[in-house]
Amino acid sequence: MNESETPVHPASPGTPLTGAVSIIVIGYNDAAHIADAVRSALAQGPVAGEVIAVDDASTDGTGAVLDQLAAAEPRLRVIHRTANSGGCGTPRNQGLRTAGSPYVMFLDSDDLLPAHAAETLLGAALRHNAPVAAGLCVRRELPRGRDTGWQPALYREAALLRSPEDRPALLHDTLCVNKLYARDFLAEHGITFPEGPFRYEDFVFTARLLAAAPPIATVPEQVYIWHVRRDAARPSLSLDRESVGNWRARVHAHTQAVRILQDAGRDQLARAARVKFLDHDLRLYTRELPLRGPAYRRAWWRTTRDLLAAYTPGELAASRAPAHWIARVVLAAEHPRDLDRLAQLATRPARLLPPYARSDGHPVWADDLPSVRLDGLTAKPVRRLPVTVDGSLRLTSWPPRAELTLTVHELYDRLSAAEPTSITVELRLRGTDTVRSCSAPLTPSGPGWTARLSFALETVAGEPLPLVWDFRVRLRCRGGSLWTAVRAIGGSPRRILPSLRSGLLLAQPYPTAGGSLALRVAPGPRGAWAVLRGRLRRRAP
Repeated sequence: MNESETPVHPASPGTPLTGAVSIIVIGYNDAAHIADAVRSALAQGPVAGEVIAVDDASTDGTGAVLDQLAAAEPRLRVIHRTANSGGCGTPRNQGLRTAGSPYVMFLDSDDLLPAHAAETLLGAALRHNAPVAAGLCVRRELPRGRDTGWQPALYREAALLRSPEDRPALLHDTLCVNKLYARDFLAEHGITFPEGPFRYEDFVFTARLLAAAPPIATVPEQVYIWHVRRDAARPSLSLDRESVGNWRARVHAHTQAVRILQDAGRDQLARAARVKFLDHDLRLYTRELPLRGPAYRRAWWRTTRDLLAAYTPGELAASRAPAHWIARVVLAAEHPRDLDRLAQLATRPARLLPPYARSDGHPVWADDLPSVRLDGLTAKPVRRLPVTVDGSLRLTSWPPRAELTLTVHELYDRLSAAEPTSITVELRLRGTDTVRSCSAPLTPSGPGWTARLSFALETVAGEPLPLVWDFRVRLRCRGGSLWTAVRAIGGSPRRILPSLRSGLLLAQPYPTAGGSLALRVAPGPRGAWAVLRGRLRRRAP
C-alpha cells in the first residue's frame, strides 16, 4: 500500500464546522467516473477536512487519476491497495481507519454528493447532538437523468429519532452513503463493514448501527446522488442479478443482519427487517423469474423455500398481501410454478392474473393449491385491488395512428361491486414528467369489460431521438378508482409509417421486462438510424 502523506486541512479558528468531516471515496476500475465523485466531495467546502480515496487495486488507471487530483488538492489523500478485496467493505474500513476528522461519510466512485450535503448533515447532527444524521438519496437513471427519491417517506421533514424503534421503517433504507456518522460512536460500538468479497455489506453495517440504538437526525434535503447505469459494461453489484449467487448473497446478508439485531435484543427491529425483506427483496427478485433459465429458477426456489420456512405465520401475515401470497405459493409448491403469475403479482402496482380459483367460497391461488388463500382480498379498498388490465396496440398506416384495445378482468366480483364506468389511459414519456392522456367508456364483455381508444402517432413523436412511452390506466368506478399499468398482450412488429411532419415514423409496441405495455417511436431518418445503431450496439460482442 502506498499512501500520500498530505496532512488534513486545518480547522479555521472559531468555525466549528471547518474540517469536521472525512469523506471516504472507494473505487475499483472506475477511471471514467471517480474524478467527478472526488470533485463533488471536495466541493463540500471547508466542512470537508479531508477526502480519502481508496483505490481497490484497479488496473484501468483509476489510481493515476486519483494521484493527479491529489497533486493539486491538499485535502485529498489517496490509498492504493495492492490486492483487490472483491467487495466494498474492506476499502471502506481502510478509509475509516485512516480518517482523522470527528465525522465520516461514504461515497462510491460512480456517484456524487450534491452541494452542501456534508454541511447539511453535520448541522443536523450537531443541532440534535446525534451521532448519526441521514438525508434523502435520489436514484438518477442515466443517461436521461430522471431522479427518483429512495425511501422518500423517511425524509419528508426534519426530525430527531431518539431510537431506531421510533421508526422501524428505517430498515428499508439500508444505504450507508446518505448518512453522516460520528467516528467515535462507530469505534465505541465496533461498527464496521464485513471484510472481503461480501455483497450487500450495507445490510450488515446498517444492522450493526441500528443495534447500537443511536439517536438519528433526519433532514429532507438531498444529500446523495446514486447513479444507476443499467447499460454499463460492468453493472454494479446491486444491479448484477443474473446469477442466482446474487440472490443467495442477499439472503445471507439479510440473515446476518437479522441475527445482529436479535443478538442485541432488538427483537422489534429484527421482525421488521424480516417483514421488509418480503415486501421489498422477495418481490424484486420474483418479478424477474420469467427472465431466468431453468437452473436459476430451481436454485432460487430452493433457497427461498429454506428462507421462508423459518418465518412465523405472524411474520408472513405482517407483510403486504402481494408479498405473503407469493411466499405462501413458494412454501406450498416444491418446484417452481406459475412464474408469470407470480412475477405479475410482484410488480408495483400488483397484478393478479386469472384464473381466479375458489375453495369453500374463499379466493385461493389455484385449484390444486387450495391451502394458499388470498386472504385480505375481499376487504381491500378499490384503489388497492390487484386488477389486471390487458392491452393490445395495433398500428395503422394512414394517417399513422395507434389503436388500443383494453380488457379489464373481473376479480372475484370485487370490480362488479364497484361498478366500473370508464377508463383513462395515460402515456408517460420515460425519463420525463411529460404525459398524454385519453379516456373511453367501458363496455361489459363476458366476465370483464373492454374499451377501445386511438391516438395519432404524430402526437407522441419528437425530434430527433427515439422516444419510449409507458402506459398506465386509471379505472374509474362508482365505488372508487385505481391506477395500474397495462399488461402487453400479443406482439407487434416494428413498422415504418409515412409522416407528414418527419417523412417517416418508426413505431413499435413492446412488452417491458415486467410485461407492461410500452411504445417506442422514432421520427425521421435520424430517429430510425438511432434505433438501428442501438440494435447493432446491443448485438455486438
